[in-house]
Amino acid sequence: MWRYARYAIPVAIFVAIGVFFYRGLDLNPNLIPSPLVGKPMPKFSLPTVTDPDATLSSDALQGKVALVNVWGTWCVECRHEHGYLVEVAHAGVPIYGLNLRDDRASAMSWLATLGNPYVTSGFDPKGVAAVDWGVTGAPETFLIGRDGNVIFKHIAAMTPQVWRREFLPLIEEQCRAGGCDFLAAARRL
Repeated sequence: MWRYARYAIPVAIFVAIGVFFYRGLDLNPNLIPSPLVGKPMPKFSLPTVTDPDATLSSDALQGKVALVNVWGTWCVECRHEHGYLVEVAHAGVPIYGLNLRDDRASAMSWLATLGNPYVTSGFDPKGVAAVDWGVTGAPETFLIGRDGNVIFKHIAAMTPQVWRREFLPLIEEQCRAGGCDFLAAARRL
């Protein structure tokens, strides 16, 4: 009996590790809870990508339902989502950009070549504002409510499936009282 007891502890440890790995298969790596959800968006003021003398600030987003999309020309997934963001913007959904750790000339070239889905895009070359937003990388998209609170944060590329499943129901809820001229077109995306 004692002969088999010395194997019991390693087998028990192996089984415990196996249970943790099995449990991990059900987790979504893109579902990282944000401490900002339900709280006011961070205050910020950044020069814009296209005009260093103009600014984008948190005040510009107050009173409207809008998206804030974190992007960079160095980000492969940002390029994948960009075409869909252009479609969303053409539907009238206001999207504000936060260009993260980038070169202004590269960012301007990107927007000129691929299309500009942003009402305006703030230029954050050192990632200072991104830290306040809790950004872990790009792309990330935040949904901002009329009251200026962060309603939702999505980490990964925006796709039609993500739009319909995650964003659209929350936008419809925000727009229930009216004032979202883009809602009918956004439903067709």
